[in-house]
Amino acid sequence: MSDSQIIAGLHSVRTALRHADAVTELWVEARRHDRRIREILQLAREAKLRVSQVSRQELDALAPGANHQGVVARTQAPAALDEAALKGLIRGLDEAPFLLVLDGVQDPHNLGACLRSADAAGVHAVIAPKDRSVGLGPTVCKVASGAAETVPFVQVTNLARTLRWLRDEAGVWLVGTTGDAGSSLFEADLKGPLALIMGGEEKGLRRLTREACDLLVRLPMAGTVESLNVSVAAGIALFEAVRQRLP
Repeated sequence: MSDSQIIAGLHSVRTALRHADAVTELWVEARRHDRRIREILQLAREAKLRVSQVSRQELDALAPGANHQGVVARTQAPAALDEAALKGLIRGLDEAPFLLVLDGVQDPHNLGACLRSADAAGVHAVIAPKDRSVGLGPTVCKVASGAAETVPFVQVTNLARTLRWLRDEAGVWLVGTTGDAGSSLFEADLKGPLALIMGGEEKGLRRLTREACDLLVRLPMAGTVESLNVSVAAGIALFEAVRQRLP
């Protein structure tokens, strides 16, 4: 775990409390006694966490500008894993690896949304380069709605090298997405050991990343827009893979 962070809002705090070791402090508006607050208090009791009953003004000061809905918590921010941890994770799986690679995603809202989709799709890890990419932080964790705590997030120093290891040593099929690919996502075989690779918001896949891919695919676009937001595209690609991988 890395540094602590303040989170606010019923959903974010409820999700964090379900990972009880992540929450270190909890503040609740003293005047609120409705069902949703009672649920928060029950989760806190189950986690043996002390609750501070405070005024709305104190909550406003703890989480400036946030819609805290009467509840604020301090949590340990999840930390990224490294290459060695990724290799251990892959080797320890008893099923085919299912990975999401983000090549240069810089918007924390996009990373948070990608983590949330990855969690829903059953992805084993999300991989990103350390340079020119956003890391885990309060905005990412809030948007991820708990997925930052459940999906391993791996930051690597050399993405192309990591991709080569996945392909050559771990036997993972690398499928990159780009608008100029000749093949459609829906024509690709996404069963078996798989890493879906998405480009950054502006430049897409970098050259070395493209060269490491076994296959490049595009999302069919029927309208006038040229591309989709990376988190939307990731969700579509992940769940096409889920559809194909269903028994």
